[in-house]
Amino acid sequence: MTAAPPPKTLYSRAAALVRRIGVPTAVLFAALLFDVVYTTQAALDENGPRFVDFGLLPGLLAMTACAVWAQKRAAVAAVAGGGVLIFSTLFIHAFHIPPYSSVLPKVTITEVVAGVLMVYYAARRARAGVAFCVIGFLVVSGLVAVFGRYAGVGDIDSGTGSQALLFGLLLLAAPLVPAIAARDRRPQAGPRTRRLRRVNELAMGQWPLMGLLGFALLFEFGYTYSSNARGFPILFCSIVAAAIAVLSPRRPADALLGIAGMLLLSAVVTPFLHLRYDYPMPGGVPFVQVIAAMGVVVNVTRARGLNASWPRVSILSGVVALAAILNSNEPRGLQTDPQTLSILAFAAALLLGISIATGLMLRSRDSERTTVVKSAVADAQTAERMALARELHDVVAHHVTGIVVQAQAARMMAEQKPEVAVEAMARIENAGVEALAAMRRLVRSMRGDAPAGSSEISEQATTDLGADLRKLVDTANHGVPTSMHLDLPPDLPHEVGRSALRLVQESLTNVGKHASGATEAFVVAEVLGPELHLRVTDDGRETARRPAGGSGGYGLVGMRERVALLKGRLSAGRGPDGGWRVEAWLPLAAGEGDE
Repeated sequence: MTAAPPPKTLYSRAAALVRRIGVPTAVLFAALLFDVVYTTQAALDENGPRFVDFGLLPGLLAMTACAVWAQKRAAVAAVAGGGVLIFSTLFIHAFHIPPYSSVLPKVTITEVVAGVLMVYYAARRARAGVAFCVIGFLVVSGLVAVFGRYAGVGDIDSGTGSQALLFGLLLLAAPLVPAIAARDRRPQAGPRTRRLRRVNELAMGQWPLMGLLGFALLFEFGYTYSSNARGFPILFCSIVAAAIAVLSPRRPADALLGIAGMLLLSAVVTPFLHLRYDYPMPGGVPFVQVIAAMGVVVNVTRARGLNASWPRVSILSGVVALAAILNSNEPRGLQTDPQTLSILAFAAALLLGISIATGLMLRSRDSERTTVVKSAVADAQTAERMALARELHDVVAHHVTGIVVQAQAARMMAEQKPEVAVEAMARIENAGVEALAAMRRLVRSMRGDAPAGSSEISEQATTDLGADLRKLVDTANHGVPTSMHLDLPPDLPHEVGRSALRLVQESLTNVGKHASGATEAFVVAEVLGPELHLRVTDDGRETARRPAGGSGGYGLVGMRERVALLKGRLSAGRGPDGGWRVEAWLPLAAGEGDE
């Protein structure tokens, strides 16, 4: 029974959208959405002239368009993006529009993300010389934006300029390293391709966490600017914690200990930096480290379950409690107020509970998905085995039965008519060759070279069932003369024709094995309305001896399975004249419908 498809949740829809447009484009649109909301809020507040902040929107939309265009025309789009950045800087300077800072001072998040994407696509897809010139132009455009937007607002100080250059170098190196590694990538590239594929799979599985960490890091960059670089050690700990969280699915248990170590280092260093209110840390832990810790708890709970994870989770909880006590804004340094500590403990317990519940929910979903996949694989394997079993019984057993029948006839007639025995030996040879060919076709299908159940005769059944039935009767070795009545159209569905051929083949095989004293067999194949009608009869009597080659008992089972797959009807039993009678009605529409 086929399992019902899982319901389309908001997460599954979001994941499908991200897969369709790509993670980089999704991050770009998220940055644009943030900037639009932030700019709208700034344009409508009471600080400064109203609506003037909307002047940032044309530049944001143009940079977004250039970044999307860079996926197809990297070099041209990057040059256009650099021009947009310079023109936007002149526009901001001319109309005194107040831009806000993100990773780079006076440069918005959308401009940063779009610039990084254009550098990546240019370094990966453009020729080396072109890429160097284009990326150089983007760097110059970024410097113009950083230093040019301060003119008329206040000269940029040396500390902020140095930090801007440092962060700019980091932003430049971040896309260049993977882009250069991915240049001229081929499917047969070997270990490097496999590593890149694993990185891509990891990114696709961790994109919600990566998005949250990315936005949190952007804000933390801003806090580092406002603290005059005193917050750089905390920023470094946050970047390492974010990297550990993203890579945590590879080794979740070790990642939990690693994130606890980074939180401990940050908690111990913070009191000596005298950050106070310049570096917001709710509960003594920066925002990025809070999100990273929650992500690691989710991944370790998802991978190992709660029973195997609680010792390491307890260690992380202890580190968070220590950070809350050490990193306080109280004048005396340590946080000792019971009411404040209880509020912090409640908030930490709430976030921890959300993380554990999310991990257990994902673990349950993974278990259900694994069960569904195993069930689908088992069903496919069962269907494949049944197809091979039917083909083995219908084709190979048919030829082997003919060999046994001809051998018995040759043994009985050898003394009286030697020439009959010689003819029988020739038929035995032909039947053996056909049986060997059928076995080879089955081996090919089992090795994946051909679909299970396919053969030369079965493939031809889609075009001319009548010709295939005549060939089957002419080459039959069941030892009973057979006549036919055929009334078939030339356009029978593939599955109907193939199943009809196998039903007649198995019925004639049974005639040779079970119809004692039969002198004639008769085959009818005709279309009656919306159905194909098959009838195979003989004038034999029930045998009192063991049939030639024995009976496996699977002939009728296989025929019933074939008819059931096409939603037809099968009747098999003694006819009114004493012979055996097999009748089947196969709907012609079954070959086109769902099985």
